[in-house]
Amino acid sequence: MADTPRPAPRATGFVYAAMRVFDLSIGEMLWSRRTVFMALVVGLPVLIAIVLRALQAMGAAPISVNNNAVTGPFIFGLMIWVFFLRFSVPVLGVFYGTSLIADEVEDKTITYLFTRPIPRGAILVGKYLAYLACTIFVVLPSVVVVWLLIVPMGGSLGANFMDLLKDLGLLALGLAVYGAVFALIGAAMKRPLLSGLVFVLGWEPIAVAMPGYLKRLSVAYYIQGLVPHAMPQNSPMSLIQDIFREVPGFAESLIWLVVIMVLCLWLAARTVTRREYVLEQ
Repeated sequence: MADTPRPAPRATGFVYAAMRVFDLSIGEMLWSRRTVFMALVVGLPVLIAIVLRALQAMGAAPISVNNNAVTGPFIFGLMIWVFFLRFSVPVLGVFYGTSLIADEVEDKTITYLFTRPIPRGAILVGKYLAYLACTIFVVLPSVVVVWLLIVPMGGSLGANFMDLLKDLGLLALGLAVYGAVFALIGAAMKRPLLSGLVFVLGWEPIAVAMPGYLKRLSVAYYIQGLVPHAMPQNSPMSLIQDIFREVPGFAESLIWLVVIMVLCLWLAARTVTRREYVLEQ
């Protein structure tokens, strides 16, 4: 009697499959070489905060601008604006987001993932969620450490606590949006890392500084509308901030960032589902 053929395994649900991929990916990301790079990127502001606090403890004269002493909350806001929002968050989004699918293609493991009875789009979503958890787990604690070290230098932790919560939420949102944008680039392009770096280090600084509507084609333009810190007038940084003065309102910025994140993540999952990835020999 001939054996009856076994039925093909049924595909699991999208959410369940995404969480399974998340479980498998989170450990790999936390122990990858990219995490070492991420720790170095977010460790620089912590090192600067330690140095500034040590100088204060040794009795060094406080930094002043136009004969006005620079307080800890001002320095913290400047570090959030320069080190995290304008550098760390987009750069981490590039290095992690573009690698979600590109690394699997480069390592020739994408075939094994695609042969599993799970939706292809769930693979990208699960790996995206692992990226988000990994980066938030490293970036946000470093921000809290910087806040604890810097803000007491002429400021109050209690009075600036709400700004800290806003900063943490803004950084998490920035990581989510940039990760989705570069997940789409990584899924659609053959050499996504270079394109991502050009976008972050080339296009965005130019577009945000240009008059007109070009700035609306950048993530940084909407991020600027949510920053809770303002630089004191007549300071060198206020002159730089004047370049970016034309920013949308809070509600408009938040809505557009969510739209960009959801749309890019959906397009990335759709691209992975429909694209045929050719492995190089």
